[in-house]
Amino acid sequence: MILFLTSSPIGTYRSDETPDYSGLNPANGMVEELRRHWPGQARCLLISAFPDEYSMNDRMRRDFEDILRETGLSVACMDICDARNGQEKAAAVCDYDFVILGGGHVPTENAFFQKIGLADRLAGYSGIVMGISAGSMNCARTVYAQPEMPGEALDPSYRRFIPGLGLTDHNILPHYNAVKNNVIDGLRLMEDITYPDSMGRTFYALVDGSYLYQTPACEEIRGEAYRIRDGRIEQISCPGEVRKLGE
Repeated sequence: MILFLTSSPIGTYRSDETPDYSGLNPANGMVEELRRHWPGQARCLLISAFPDEYSMNDRMRRDFEDILRETGLSVACMDICDARNGQEKAAAVCDYDFVILGGGHVPTENAFFQKIGLADRLAGYSGIVMGISAGSMNCARTVYAQPEMPGEALDPSYRRFIPGLGLTDHNILPHYNAVKNNVIDGLRLMEDITYPDSMGRTFYALVDGSYLYQTPACEEIRGEAYRIRDGRIEQISCPGEVRKLGE
């Protein structure tokens, strides 16, 4: 399995600026790397983080098909997986060459993944998986569901650590450039919530355009990234750089 765990592969979160590229973001060699692994006429599947939002999902499916074609990647089909066909598409996931795990609300997406048994279905998958934001977060063995919505930071029943897909041992925190100064329920997202939650753990905060690239032979952060561990943060790579993990 080849993993591209991104923050955002198609622009900058919470920005109205028009990208200076078409298709996927080529920063940090992502498009070049995708092309290297891409099969001819790939069968593609987008698994939604919003399983009940059918019209939005259909629109996203069309948009991502266009984005892949604009990138110069050949597409035989782009299918959607949501509440209409979740069990069916999860059972057939190994028939696809490229699987996108969409962005959204981490616990909502996680619950859908569990409902359709996606972790077990992906256990034997040998294609390419691209995570986007929440999709990248849910790829971890144990997911850190960083509070996001009002009420989550103070809710004692809100589970911040939940079982994930088990595709990687690394926890991704997306959109660091956009959310680092967020305040939720009167608490600073990073200083008051995430740093304390990192005691005994490691999180990798990615800016948009950076990603974790993982194959059976390597695990790398490509682009600007920060490591949050034991209550402290440090920058581990700059734009254009590659940081090998596990060294």
